Formats: sequence, C-alpha cells, structure tokens
Amino acid sequence: MAELFSDAYFMELALREAEKAAAEGEVPVGAIVVCNNKIIGKGHNLTERLNDVTAHAEMQAITAAANYLGAKYLTDCTLYVSLEPCIMCAGAIYWSQVSRLVYGASDAKRGFMREGSHLLHPKTEVSSGILADKASQLVKDFFKNLR
Repeated sequence: MAELFSDAYFMELALREAEKAAAEGEVPVGAIVVCNNKIIGKGHNLTERLNDVTAHAEMQAITAAANYLGAKYLTDCTLYVSLEPCIMCAGAIYWSQVSRLVYGASDAKRGFMREGSHLLHPKTEVSSGILADKASQLVKDFFKNLR
C-alpha cells in the first residue's frame, strides 16, 4: 500500500514553490496539485517574468495538472496553495472542479473568502491554516525587503 502523506507535507512542497517565486522577485506564492497521493502539477507566481497578471501560482499548477491528466477537470485532486487564492484563482478552481483546496495563510486584502466560499464549486472542500505562520512570514519578509 502506498504511503499517505499529510497536508503539512504537501504544504511544505507548496512553500518551496513560494520560495522559488521569492528568489525570482515574484510575490512568494506556491501551489501544487495532488491526485492519488502523487504530485501532478506545481507552480509559483510568474506574473513579473511573464508580464502576465493571470500567471498566479494556482493557474500554473492547475494548467500543469490538466495537461498531465489530459483533462480539464481536476476531480479527485487536491490543490495546495501557500496563500489564500484571489477571486480570479477561485474562479479557476471552480471551473476545474478541484475536489479539495488546502491553503496556508489567509489573505485579508485579496483573498476570495472576502466574497465567500460560494465562489468555489459546491463540492470543493476547503481546509486552511496549514503552516500558515510560515507562509505568512514568507510574504511579510518579501514585502519588507521591497521597502
């Protein structure tokens, strides 16, 4: 039987993606998509490099996972994101029909929960606060260094 990994394990991997983003001068957000205990997509913010406001970590990971599966729906998949997704990414999560969303730190300014969880597909389960302190500190340090 395959070993089952914890939410904290997968969030650590999402945080590694976030660290890659920070090293590239991008807002440090990372995401991974897991299906049957296997990573099938990952990404980090690329908005500066690609000069594309839609190049968020979640979008990169969703696209990679859909390409891996050869399908547009990510049912039976979990999306791990270091920071609460924005409204745009919540829309993509809705349309991709991700079964479960797990995010680390909340985003009081731009997070989708300001508008409500109704932005996600009704079958999408949400868990939050996984390694939130670490994810939050990464974002705080990034913006502190910009000033």
